[in-house]
Amino acid sequence: MSIPQVTDALLEVDGRVALLTLNRDDVRNALTGTQLIDDIVSVADWVNRCDEVSVLVITGAGAAFSAGGNVKDMAKRSGDFAGDVAEVAQRYRRGIQRIPLALSEVEIPIIAAVNGAAIGAGFDLANMADIRLASRRAKFGETFLNLGIIPGDGGAWFMQRLIGYQQAFELTLTGRLVGAEEAKALGIVLDVVEPERLVPAALDLAARIAAQPPKALRLSKRLMKMAQRMELKDFLDICAAFQGMCHNEVEHLDAVHRMLKE
Repeated sequence: MSIPQVTDALLEVDGRVALLTLNRDDVRNALTGTQLIDDIVSVADWVNRCDEVSVLVITGAGAAFSAGGNVKDMAKRSGDFAGDVAEVAQRYRRGIQRIPLALSEVEIPIIAAVNGAAIGAGFDLANMADIRLASRRAKFGETFLNLGIIPGDGGAWFMQRLIGYQQAFELTLTGRLVGAEEAKALGIVLDVVEPERLVPAALDLAARIAAQPPKALRLSKRLMKMAQRMELKDFLDICAAFQGMCHNEVEHLDAVHRMLKE
């Protein structure tokens, strides 16, 4: 399947790994006032339809991972931030809120390689991934309250599921910045690496995951997500059905035969 066209990002595929690079360093990869929302949503839809891709890596070009919303547009009450209450609400639903809805439906693992500042909605974007790796230069901030607004992209939903209510509450209400090492201690990121090693490390991890049997890989991610919202008995019923599917796949027998030869 051909890769989709993106406007303000770069999309590369190597083997079963897709790398999406946010490419608007001129505005610190702001999600509003650019085409990055459309690019991210388009790629999220594509990976679900492309059986040849097993892992999606998202990173940023330049100094920032993403600065989130365009503060200059906020100051001018223009673009996504213009209009009365109903108009702004509609722009959020039709704009930035499409990202969490799209990424929550992605069937393959998502790795965020956080190269620099991940601020506001940029921090939330990183938290929508399944795994986060950070450069030592990375900084994270749930800074909405500093601007007199709330996390309108769903950040309050994602972060407390990642690090717990109390830690997420403190970061949201203080709006303070967190360095890479503290982010690791809090459980926001899996690991911290030198800046030049960030993307290679993310791609290495992605390649290891992508080497797994692709159908079982997608089912495993679905199970991990479903486990967060299902009762145990219902969840086990789904596990039994998914396992029946796996046992009848060629990739399962191929993997078993490879193991028996080792």
